Amino acid sequence: MADESTTSARVRWARFRFGVIATLMSSPPADGELAAVFSALAAKIWRHPTTGETIRISAKSIERWYYCARAEAEPIRALERKVPKHAGTHPSVTPQVDEVLRDLRREHPRWTFQLVFDNLQALARERPLGVLPGYATVCRFMRHHGLARMRRPRRHEQEPGFVPRERRSFEVGHVHGLWHCDFHDGRRKVLASNGEWVVPVLFGLLDDRSRLCCHAQWYLGEERTEIFVHGLCQGLQKRGLPRALLSDNGKAMTAAESREGLSRLSIDHHTTLAQTPEQNGKQEVFWGQVEGRLMAMLEGEKELTLELLNRATQAWVECEYNHAVHDETKQTPVARWLAGPSVGRPCPSSDDLRHAFRMEVSRTQRKSDGTITVAGVRYELPNVYRTLLRPTVRVARWDLSSVDLVDPHRGTLLATLLPLDKQKNAERGRRALVDASPVAVAAAPAGIAPLLRQLMADYAATGLPPAYVPYEPQGNEPDATQMEESDS
Repeated sequence: MADESTTSARVRWARFRFGVIATLMSSPPADGELAAVFSALAAKIWRHPTTGETIRISAKSIERWYYCARAEAEPIRALERKVPKHAGTHPSVTPQVDEVLRDLRREHPRWTFQLVFDNLQALARERPLGVLPGYATVCRFMRHHGLARMRRPRRHEQEPGFVPRERRSFEVGHVHGLWHCDFHDGRRKVLASNGEWVVPVLFGLLDDRSRLCCHAQWYLGEERTEIFVHGLCQGLQKRGLPRALLSDNGKAMTAAESREGLSRLSIDHHTTLAQTPEQNGKQEVFWGQVEGRLMAMLEGEKELTLELLNRATQAWVECEYNHAVHDETKQTPVARWLAGPSVGRPCPSSDDLRHAFRMEVSRTQRKSDGTITVAGVRYELPNVYRTLLRPTVRVARWDLSSVDLVDPHRGTLLATLLPLDKQKNAERGRRALVDASPVAVAAAPAGIAPLLRQLMADYAATGLPPAYVPYEPQGNEPDATQMEESDS
């Protein structure tokens, strides 16, 4: 049933009049009894449609309503009060006042209605504007013509090239169809283990359709790729793999490790438009509940630590937020999540997730010792891969304890490379180097090479003598040994 407080008086009066004569429409009286029915209805007590007070209706009014609606296809529409011809217009606002109001609003877009009205009165004392309308009339006129007060533009809206865009609410049709993720700067400091008071950041994941909080965790420090991957992987292991992820354009979300990891997991990554946080409005609403309920219940805890804050957050998310009826969906996030329909997928193992969120780079192998350098750290390749000129590896820049050697064509993992340990290499012998090429050790060359034999045959086929003069030493010319003996 519609709320009567939101229904116009014109419609409420039409419904009231129809209710009075409804019995006459459904059960028409016999001939000659209509006047008695009008009198009987006039004797009844009715409730005023606007004030709610008890009233009586004259028989003449009931008779007029009856004949007005009897032959109409839509009786209620026929019983509505006629809309005045001047409805929607403002006769008391003259063209001169109209022009002044528009000029004031154009020159001062952030003035209040009261300030505009006061300046209108000041201008009327300087030049003739006729009879001025009242303050309420000015307010109605300005609202009707879109002359409302403009909010102060944000910093990015003042930048050149900014184009305002329309805003529309959206919701995907399947659970796991789209997840939201974002960071939230806390408003309260926590006590770190080193004795410092630090402001934590909260990473959160929300399912778009069900509004279920897939994971929420507080971290110390600023937004980093390592934190983003750490929190995201926990949400994936808790709930499964979504089809798409929506985030802002922060460095943690757009880093190479994040983009390539989401791509390897077949998760379509969307980012909001620049300087448009309202695209991720569902996440902003969640932050409001975190501050309004969770943090409000912790205001009495003087020595708040990160461990206590995370334990309280997990309890609040799983026991209250996910089981509270959402104002928009009219369902709890858990119930809407279970009702589906779902397009989720099983989550891979922890090792697979760790290997997925790594960026892929190529490095030149040093032939002298079979190592490569990644992010300033040298890694040693197995001897079987020493023939690779530019090995392809995957690395997470926050974890340089190992890198993955992968096939650049298929993306399969070939080996895990560890940092070079020079001390360990100094304590052991050296194995014989096995030839990694498919060709066996070459035998001793025999005879003239095939290409040279062919060249010699082609040259002989020309019929020309060899283009050189052979040298033959003369018999009376001493050799080098004889010359040395004569000199001695």
